[in-house]
Amino acid sequence: MPIDPVLAPLLDMIGGLPHMNPPFDVAALRLADEQPMPVFKAEVAEIRDLTLDTAAGPVAARLYHPAPGTELPLLFFLHGGGWVFGTIETHDPLCRALASAAEVAVLSLDYPRAPEHRYPAALDTMHAALVAAAAQAGELGIDPARIAVGGDSAGGNLSAALCLKLRDEGGPAIAHQLLFYPVIDNDFTRASYVENGAGYFLSGAMMQWFWAQYLGDANATPDSLAAPIRAASLAGLPSATVITAEYDPLRDEGNAYAGRLAAEGVAVTHSQTPGVIHGFASMLGMLPQADIAVGTAAKGLRRAFGLMDTVA
Repeated sequence: MPIDPVLAPLLDMIGGLPHMNPPFDVAALRLADEQPMPVFKAEVAEIRDLTLDTAAGPVAARLYHPAPGTELPLLFFLHGGGWVFGTIETHDPLCRALASAAEVAVLSLDYPRAPEHRYPAALDTMHAALVAAAAQAGELGIDPARIAVGGDSAGGNLSAALCLKLRDEGGPAIAHQLLFYPVIDNDFTRASYVENGAGYFLSGAMMQWFWAQYLGDANATPDSLAAPIRAASLAGLPSATVITAEYDPLRDEGNAYAGRLAAEGVAVTHSQTPGVIHGFASMLGMLPQADIAVGTAAKGLRRAFGLMDTVA
């Protein structure tokens, strides 16, 4: 499908921005990312900032709770941004939308960012934060027996890795993994890197730079907790919703991960959204496909939590 016409002027504008082209600069990317997008913000009954006391130290978080005073299933959400930028604030609209659409609590986390904190700092900190959140379920108004993890892009990478880590090392049981256009590997030769490596917001050059910030070397051979598709086995992982984008360098690795999960016995809902770019699910109120993706994510969460009887 051709690129959605709503995106064409946006892509033209992005292509001319200095911070979106090499040489990339951490401070410039973070500053640009923190400028708010004019997107729809759903109302949620309770939104509060808090600090989790974890084995890795204090971790900032934001809780979205649609029904204060009741116990709800939880989506433990990790933001994207190439492991380098992104914050609780940049992903506030998407977390609001997910909490509202799925009618579940969402806990959005800050994690240590690269290059100041390279792999595995973010993953280890988020593992500690998930353990702490489950232990503080009563205070948060969540059901510790019904927890999902999810995120977009680098947050999807951390979510998939967290599921592998919990499967192999133990910890709170995870009911579902929600992966929006996840980073799954550092193989830059896939067809989607060739087809979509320039001109579609996220570039192949930027992804190589992100991996260099995260690992120290973009071409290093990562282990499976950095590149989840490299795991020897994906059997026994939680059910998954995987949403990818047609015009995204990461399209093929996300599709391949969904395929491997399904082939190894994991229940998977996978959709490749036509005509859109990396990050499209955050364009709420701008792109109809963003609302559709949130609806798909919400249904996956509710199915995993046993709530589908209340979904239209």
